[in-house]
Amino acid sequence: MSLHRSKIFLACTLAAAGMLSACSKDKNTEQKTDSLTATAPATGQASPILERNAKQRLINTLQESLKKANINVKIIDIKTTEIPNIYWVNLDGMPSVYATADGKYLIQGDVLRLGDTKLKNVSQDLQAAENKKLFAALNPKDLIVYPAQGTTKHIVYVFTDANCPYCHKLHEHLPELNAKGIEVRYIAWPRGEQFFPTMEAIWCNNDRKAAFNAVVQGQQIPAVQCNSPVKAQYQLGIKIGVNGTPAIYSQDGLYLGGYLSPEELEQHLEK
Repeated sequence: MSLHRSKIFLACTLAAAGMLSACSKDKNTEQKTDSLTATAPATGQASPILERNAKQRLINTLQESLKKANINVKIIDIKTTEIPNIYWVNLDGMPSVYATADGKYLIQGDVLRLGDTKLKNVSQDLQAAENKKLFAALNPKDLIVYPAQGTTKHIVYVFTDANCPYCHKLHEHLPELNAKGIEVRYIAWPRGEQFFPTMEAIWCNNDRKAAFNAVVQGQQIPAVQCNSPVKAQYQLGIKIGVNGTPAIYSQDGLYLGGYLSPEELEQHLEK
C-alpha cells in the first residue's frame, strides 16, 4: 500500500509507508525492499539551526498550515535529520513525515541516502527510538506472548493477522524461535475491516493462543465482543508505519522485516 498524497489521506491516516510485509493491508499489493539497514545514525540532536525557540516556531508554523488545510493532527515533536534544512516530524496517532525548515512543505514516505553498499532510511533511528517507547508502554496482558525457552536473549514484537498466510508461516516457527531464546509478542493488526471480527474474537477469547491456532488451522471460532485492545493496537501500527503483516520489530523499536526465517531473524537480532 503506498501513501496517497491527497489531503484527505493525510488527514485520515497519513498511512504507513516503508514496511516490507508479506501480507499487505487489504490487498496483497506493494512490498518494499528489505534493504533499509542502518549504516550511520540519524542523530536527532539539536543543532544551532534548531534551537528551542526556532523549533517551537517551526512547530507553530506547521500546525497553523495544517489547520488552514483542515488537517486536524497534533505535532508531538520535531527533530533534525542528517539532511540540511529537513526535519523529522512526529505526529500524534499518524506516521511521521518530513518538513522543510521554512514550514512550507511536508514530505511523506521514506528519504533514502545513497552512496553506501546499502540504502539508508534517514529517519530509521529516530523512528526506532519512538517505537521503543510505544512498545514499552504496552501491557503484556494485551498481547499474545510466546516466552523464550531458557534464557531470554531477545524480544520481538510482531504485528500479525491470523488470516495472513505469511503470518501462518511465521507462526509455525514459534517453537524454533523460542528455542533460540527469542520471546515473540503478537500485536493484533487486522489488514482490513473484514478481518477485525476474527481478531476481536481471538483477543476476547479466554485462551488467545488456542483461538489463534484454531484460525491458523482454518477453523471457525465463535464471534465474541469485549473491551479488547485490537483497535488500539491497529492504530499503534498505523502510527509507526505498519502497512502489512507480519511486521517484525526488535525491542529497541527497529523494524526488522516482514516474514523472516528463524535463522534470518536471529541474524538480524544479533547484528
